[in-house]
Amino acid sequence: MTTTERTAAAPDPVASDLIGSGVEGGLGEQLSAWWQRVRGGEMGALPAIAGLIFLAILFGSLSPFFLTPINFANLMNQSAALVVLGMALVFVLLLGEIDLSAGVTGGVSMAAFVVLNVKGGVPWPLALAAGFAVGIATGALIGFLVARVGIPSFVVTLGLFLGYQGLALLIIGAGGLYPINAPEVIALQNGRLPVWGGWVMLGVMLLISGATSVWDRRRRARAGVPNRAISLVWIKLIVIAVLGGAAVAILNLNRSQSVIPIEGVPIIVPVVLAILWIGTFVLDRTRFGRYVYAIGGNAEAARRSGIKVRWIKWWCFVICSGLAVVAGLFAQARIGSVDGAAGRDIVLSGVAAAVVGGVSLFGGRGRLVHAAIGALVIAVIINGLALLRLEAGINLLVTGGVLILAATVDALSRLRSGGARA
Repeated sequence: MTTTERTAAAPDPVASDLIGSGVEGGLGEQLSAWWQRVRGGEMGALPAIAGLIFLAILFGSLSPFFLTPINFANLMNQSAALVVLGMALVFVLLLGEIDLSAGVTGGVSMAAFVVLNVKGGVPWPLALAAGFAVGIATGALIGFLVARVGIPSFVVTLGLFLGYQGLALLIIGAGGLYPINAPEVIALQNGRLPVWGGWVMLGVMLLISGATSVWDRRRRARAGVPNRAISLVWIKLIVIAVLGGAAVAILNLNRSQSVIPIEGVPIIVPVVLAILWIGTFVLDRTRFGRYVYAIGGNAEAARRSGIKVRWIKWWCFVICSGLAVVAGLFAQARIGSVDGAAGRDIVLSGVAAAVVGGVSLFGGRGRLVHAAIGALVIAVIINGLALLRLEAGINLLVTGGVLILAATVDALSRLRSGGARA
């Protein structure tokens, strides 16, 4: 078990809401403990980060267009839907479950939204709410069949993956296509913050991160749990400031090839970051999140300790499907239309993103940020190969190979850290 799993059943009524952060202490102790975890097989997102750096250097040397402001902005827009879908799947993968229908759930929800809005004349906010209702109802159905009836999640979601493709065709019509007429929805993927807005976004990120760290330290102190050195908080804030500042500076450059300037951080960036922060808060700083990790580590032990396993599983599938609708919204907003094949191809890439980022297929290990990093790896591969004008088949071969490699690393690291062979 990881440190998180071992602390999941802590009896203290206050400390039980705190996610264990491993070995506490100064910077030297933290680095030493981190290296021991890496040597023991708990590498987290380290392979994905290394792969992301390698791919950036590789494609940057092979294509003169890869390391350009316009391609960097395009990469942010292209990866948004995959990042959110990868994060959605983390909630069920942490349980040791899977949702193969997440992509088509988003597609059917978007089909319902666009048909109600365009064909039915329903105002777009109400139509979009109806689309989200379809997604949430789907998650509730999956959760009921898996948690209550006991059907394996692979079977349930595979059935919905097949069935929802037919449902989308019935809603849209074979060969049909509906444009998204809501400018507010289109702006999600095509709008930009003003130049000053990017710096405000970075300032808000630093403020929230600092405030969250202070709040965490106070909670741990009240619960009698040791705190890490305060220097680690400053290091984290400096890293966010440097990397975030560089990203904002690049995105604020004029990337237009005409007289009309195109500059500023894409609107989708702060939206995705907000979803990432909220989801991370839920998993890392609430009792619900601790229960999710506990169930993924050992469902029977969690049940014996009093955790309502069925209820937690039900909610995780609801959250997954709800975020899948958000991913579908981002994907279709970028295209500007919805057809009967919406969401059909993205779900496997979402699973790949989570696994490549370091989320374990065996449950109990991984974080939302890992899925986000994995999604960026997949997006960089797709983007870089497209710039090199290679065939689509090579794209699929490379992505599949990266997924197999990541799953192999996950299995080997699990064995090395003392886990059982699946």
